[in-house]
Amino acid sequence: MASSTGWHPSDREIASVLRLNRDDRYAYAVKHIADEAALWSLRSDDGYVSGDAPDGAVYVAVWPHPRYAAACAVDAWAGCEAVRIDLDAWLERWTPGLTRDQRFVAVFPVPGEQRVIVAQPDRFAADLVTELDALE
Repeated sequence: MASSTGWHPSDREIASVLRLNRDDRYAYAVKHIADEAALWSLRSDDGYVSGDAPDGAVYVAVWPHPRYAAACAVDAWAGCEAVRIDLDAWLERWTPGLTRDQRFVAVFPVPGEQRVIVAQPDRFAADLVTELDALE
């Protein structure tokens, strides 16, 4: 489960980031997903994990690194595997598909926290593209 450029957050960084509020985790995720040109989700034998937000929205959860995703492979997601998704594939195929299916993106959920940013796929994609543009 190596990331594209070899970024490996330390145990200390992981512990610190998991304590961030949801807005700061969102910003962290967008930055690192753009830097790595990849994001991670969890997948079981039945497909990619999804969930229901309190307002009834169905979402797909994503993280900036496989270790963060694996930390959420508990309870209903126990036994799921962290799977890499290339950023180009996310922007070109996943975003339109999620929009078409009226699904959302839960960006960087953490174990035990009920409040997470559930974004419109187009909003999340726009934030990623803005970050990519800033890298150039």
